[in-house]
Amino acid sequence: MVNPKGYRRGTRYMFARAFRKHGVEPLSTFLTVYKKGDIVDIKGNGCFQKGMPHKSYHGKTGRVYNVTQHAVGVSVNKRVRGRIIPKCINVRVEHIKHSNCRLDFIRRVKQNEALKKEAKTRNVKVDTKRHAVQPREAHFVRTRYNKPQVLEPIPYEFIA
Repeated sequence: MVNPKGYRRGTRYMFARAFRKHGVEPLSTFLTVYKKGDIVDIKGNGCFQKGMPHKSYHGKTGRVYNVTQHAVGVSVNKRVRGRIIPKCINVRVEHIKHSNCRLDFIRRVKQNEALKKEAKTRNVKVDTKRHAVQPREAHFVRTRYNKPQVLEPIPYEFIA
């Protein structure tokens, strides 16, 4: 086969199960609750051929727009040549999981709200913006108890 044109071509490692992750799928995969508006990651599971997404959606993140008994409808952005098209695909729950992309944002919002509430009670203004990590302050490196070490390669010894 020189250049196969199949639906699953080039997915030898993409849909392969991870090391020591073969066998029966845990029940938590099927019991996870998905609601409209949830952000999910699409990752095709090679154990289940039914309801598997096309390889072009593997690793993409989308938003749930429809929920059925065994599957969910996910709206995903797909790049086709120069433009990005929102595509709606139906994927079974074995091939998706909740995304962690907004966890940091949600945690930061809660933290900022708590800081604002505390600042309001004390009548002070609080800065809730993120700041880039600044360079370290200038300082002297003392060598009194920290003598400099000389680094050099170990000479090669030929043992006959």
